[in-house]
Amino acid sequence: MKKSRPSGELPGTNEGQEEFCLFCKIVSRELEATIIFEDEISMAFLDVRPLFPGHVLFVPKAHYHTLSDLPTDLVGPFFINAQMLTRKVQQVMRAEGSFVAMNNVVSQSVAHLHVHIVPRRKGDGLRGFFWPRQPYKEGEMVAVQKEFTRTVGTE
Repeated sequence: MKKSRPSGELPGTNEGQEEFCLFCKIVSRELEATIIFEDEISMAFLDVRPLFPGHVLFVPKAHYHTLSDLPTDLVGPFFINAQMLTRKVQQVMRAEGSFVAMNNVVSQSVAHLHVHIVPRRKGDGLRGFFWPRQPYKEGEMVAVQKEFTRTVGTE
């Protein structure tokens, strides 16, 4: 599943951040990682502090801080790879399912876009989301919907 790294520089955002970025150092082979997949735009490697064995971190090779920074023309190819890796993680780890997640800024331990792909099994102890969930207050859901309706598609 591993492919060779292309030659040349990869364009990215947050210029100057790459030299301090742990994931950029992994992509450039400055730091070692257990790589399980690589193509021209992305790389996947095993998390050194996994929730469960087989926990994969999937990154674009170019330095993009968040999903909002990922160029539109890379969104499709990047998530096609994420989809393929999700299937592979489940297959290789003989998992019943998976948890696929990313953080943007808040709780983002490395400031480089990354997707967590975690194998799951019934009864594995991971319960839904890791934070408390609360219902909307009276009228709050409608107000939020109106704000989205007013602003979505205006960017």
